[in-house]
Amino acid sequence: MDDTRKPEDEQTKLWNGSAGWAWVETQEVLDSMFRPFEDLLVEAAVARSARRVLDVGCGTGGTTLAVARRLGEQGRCTGVDISEPMVAAARTRAEREGTPARFIRANAQLHAFEPASFDLLLSRFGVMFFDDSVQAFANLRRAARDDAGLLFIAWRSPAENPFMTTAERAAAPLMPNLPARRPDAPGQFAFADSHRVHRILEESGWSGIDIQPLDVTCTLSERELVRYFTRLGPVGRFLHEADERTRTRVIETVRAAFEPYVFGTEVRFTAACWKVGARAPAARHSR
Repeated sequence: MDDTRKPEDEQTKLWNGSAGWAWVETQEVLDSMFRPFEDLLVEAAVARSARRVLDVGCGTGGTTLAVARRLGEQGRCTGVDISEPMVAAARTRAEREGTPARFIRANAQLHAFEPASFDLLLSRFGVMFFDDSVQAFANLRRAARDDAGLLFIAWRSPAENPFMTTAERAAAPLMPNLPARRPDAPGQFAFADSHRVHRILEESGWSGIDIQPLDVTCTLSERELVRYFTRLGPVGRFLHEADERTRTRVIETVRAAFEPYVFGTEVRFTAACWKVGARAPAARHSR
């Protein structure tokens, strides 16, 4: 199912272009690196005895499929993402492994979900990209049954996640056109301010809001490091346009900057995140 009614905005163009394809090409690396978060969300679905689950910003479908495998025939898992290449990859994965998960290519901020159709909404780093977060979470609230749960993982601040900004900080002197991050703008660190996240959820109709810091050790193979930073993030996108000399200098400089995170054959870093939970309150009926 596709929802293409809205003209393309910046995020739509980004995730249907180079960023989306980069995530498809590095899917195995990213799924492995973020496995601790996937496990946390899967266990939450099991603990709540969830049956109809929505994975928001599902990307290439790793979390959706993991939840679907655990819930088995008793569950119905749906992933939604704005990226056509990532949703196509997710559908291919589901078909290949025979997992009964459904994927929608849509903007979750606007998509007309069946009302009150999910008892749990999850997301692994997929909810920080809306241009109107209150509208988005209000739309998701309408898709949730009364007393449904919401649980998502989002990044804390760039300062608390130096690994995630290493490439752009190291490359900046060589690539002066790299865009500066804008606080609160749609993107990786849009939910860094927990007070802002609380306000967004409260204004969009969620209750029982609980925001807790979550620090998780993540790893990737050292042999994947160069592919990781040359394909993903601002540096990965801008390297496409760099001349060969600049590209070589950037790769050498950035790889050296990552050295503090390299331990033999493994790259290791701490992901500083928020674990955000909330509940869909029962609708009030006037007498």
